[in-house]
Amino acid sequence: FFIACSSIPKNTQNSCAIFEERYLWYKHAKASYKKWGAPIHLQLAFVKKESDFNWLAKPPRKKLFKVIPFKRPSSSFGYSQAVNKTWELYKNETNNPLALRARFKDSVMFIGWYMNKTKKTNNISMNDAYRQYLNYYLGWGNYSKKIYKTDKKAIIYAKKVEKQSNIYKNQLKECQSNLNKKYIIF
Repeated sequence: FFIACSSIPKNTQNSCAIFEERYLWYKHAKASYKKWGAPIHLQLAFVKKESDFNWLAKPPRKKLFKVIPFKRPSSSFGYSQAVNKTWELYKNETNNPLALRARFKDSVMFIGWYMNKTKKTNNISMNDAYRQYLNYYLGWGNYSKKIYKTDKKAIIYAKKVEKQSNIYKNQLKECQSNLNKKYIIF
């Protein structure tokens, strides 16, 4: 049962298909939106980029001598790919000690919390997918130091997230009223 609930949706390119297959995820994403103001399409775009909806995602190990598996480049894990230190900060600030990175509900709440802190810390609109993702990828301090100006990978990733969030946003326009009717949120 647990594995079935946590498996990757069949079509991660389509927000409506994701929520049709994982109806509780819509409830969780909407709860994150209500609590933190993080648009649902941005939450999905972050998860898509970070883990492609794989609850057990981790960065690939580095190789010694190009063949021997070695350490991972970071402690990123789960849907949101949150690193240990930031995840602990989230759990402490939200008084949610049982939050798990491998749980979709907790991951979208984390993303909402992170985006809300980005808004407060670096004055980035909740609707600015590009700059919100730069903060998510680089961290608040590195963003404020404008590290992204020399990090081509960060810019490429942020553009990809922005594009995906627009796709998800347009798809949700088509199905959101049906989702709201189908999955009444209490």
